[in-house]
Amino acid sequence: MTASTHPRPLRGYFYIGSAALFWGISATLGRAAFTGRIPLGGEAIGSLANIDPLIISQSRVTLSLIVLLPLLIARRGISALKVPARDLLQFFLLGVLGVAASNYLYYLAIQRTNVATAIILQYTAPVWVLIYTVARGQQRASWRRSAAVAFAVIGCALAVGLVGSGGFRMDPIGVTAALLAAFSFAFYNVGGHKVLARYDRWKVLLWVLVGTAAFWMVVNPPWKIVAAHYGSAQWVFMAVFSLVSVLLPFSCYFAGLQHLEPTRAIVVSCLEPVFSILLAALVLGELLRPMQTMGIVLVLVAIVLIQLPEKAAREEELVIEPIE
Repeated sequence: MTASTHPRPLRGYFYIGSAALFWGISATLGRAAFTGRIPLGGEAIGSLANIDPLIISQSRVTLSLIVLLPLLIARRGISALKVPARDLLQFFLLGVLGVAASNYLYYLAIQRTNVATAIILQYTAPVWVLIYTVARGQQRASWRRSAAVAFAVIGCALAVGLVGSGGFRMDPIGVTAALLAAFSFAFYNVGGHKVLARYDRWKVLLWVLVGTAAFWMVVNPPWKIVAAHYGSAQWVFMAVFSLVSVLLPFSCYFAGLQHLEPTRAIVVSCLEPVFSILLAALVLGELLRPMQTMGIVLVLVAIVLIQLPEKAAREEELVIEPIE
């Protein structure tokens, strides 16, 4: 593994943008399935609409791991995938407190409130990342960086229809879950960036998925899922959904974190609701309102601002070349 002191931000933006696109596609896919626009046969629609957030979170991770593990073993061999025992706890924490927590709490927030409330509260994560990195002295709270974070959060709020539609729902459990999801999102941005300084993204993704899947197996053992008697259409949907919402976007996201520091990466990730809104308009025929358009513009402005070089001394970032 070789390190480089020359960041490649354009590559990082491409990877993070690709992750946001996959998440937008998965959001549109889920919306189409839950509203009956994807024919899943018989009672599948009703049961999908009422599926437990825990099952959604667990199936996404476990099925992604089932696909990724044999591919990496075939390509690299088992010995090349091993990591020191001292680092397993770090991967486990990233999986449980980062991926598992953010996924579950996000879907719980949607279940208890609505999509608009869940998304806008989760996408306060750039604020927490900026506060953390500034408090640790890792970067300065410049006006440009602060403005980019503010524009990203406000843009997400407008894009999901929070303003002018009465879309915010104050359910205490749902709001708390969404805020905790934001902290989890911020946690795996900061923690993932650090661990990617020592390992390539595929090894990081594999062990994060292992930790997450192991946690879910303890919380919800496999026999409970079997007892739910999901049909073949539901399993096919969950398999496709896991690839589009976890395996593909997280592989891109971790690749992006190798080239961007956490604040830039998480601001660019705010393209997710933008892609979701645009895809829903193009594919599902949903109306794109003027306020949503303004929100999209603000998110794009935020991304431009966050990538502009600072006039003061530039930050030195350790960037690891991805091992393909």
